Amino acid sequence: MTCAKTILGELHALASPERARGMQHFFKTGPGEYGEGDCFLGISVPLARTVVRRHKALVAPEELGALLASPWHEARFVALVLITEHSLRADDAGRRMWADFYLEHRAGVNNWDLVDVSAPQVLGSVACDDPKILWILARSGNLWDERMAMLATFFDIRRGRFDLTLALAEHFIGNRQDLMHKAAGWLLRETGKRDEGTLRAFLNAHASVMPRTMLRYAIEKFEPEERKHFLKFGTGKTAAPQRD
Repeated sequence: MTCAKTILGELHALASPERARGMQHFFKTGPGEYGEGDCFLGISVPLARTVVRRHKALVAPEELGALLASPWHEARFVALVLITEHSLRADDAGRRMWADFYLEHRAGVNNWDLVDVSAPQVLGSVACDDPKILWILARSGNLWDERMAMLATFFDIRRGRFDLTLALAEHFIGNRQDLMHKAAGWLLRETGKRDEGTLRAFLNAHASVMPRTMLRYAIEKFEPEERKHFLKFGTGKTAAPQRD
């Protein structure tokens, strides 16, 4: 079995201080920003995934927990991709175990890319059929818990089920975080790719109160005239300033 120390050593060997500076700016790690205090080694996603491929199925849960507790963003990313791979191959009991593990260690899932790479499979494959935990997360007031709840419904979208996505998107209309507006709008757009009528019905009911960012993301694939039609009804509400 691979230990967390081995993976961290491989990641440090790939580090780029120059790239790390750019990533810290991109992921908003300054004071008061959503990623405040996050630390980067400066490793691209393709390079990080090469580390994943070397250790697929060879990392024990306790070692993955150690990686999720690391201050290094890329270590947490590698752990979450490995957990996602485990969940994909697991039976029902295994998926439940990984979902519980994920929730127990979710303090380390603390930026949008970390949520997005893991929540649809690891959490969604279990919680979409029993969504009580998603509603607890959605009402938590914690940005990353909220985004987990929204992104988990991607699992349902992929199997042609949209009710949970629509319900959570409606819930987040009043949220003040731009990252939640983007997430909800993105998943509404994904719903529309599979069922335009369902998306249009949601927009007809809610476009007049949707934050502008959420609405723009949701209608991105519409023809220009239809986009103009729906944008006329948008509120133009903006998110909290630090989420720009």
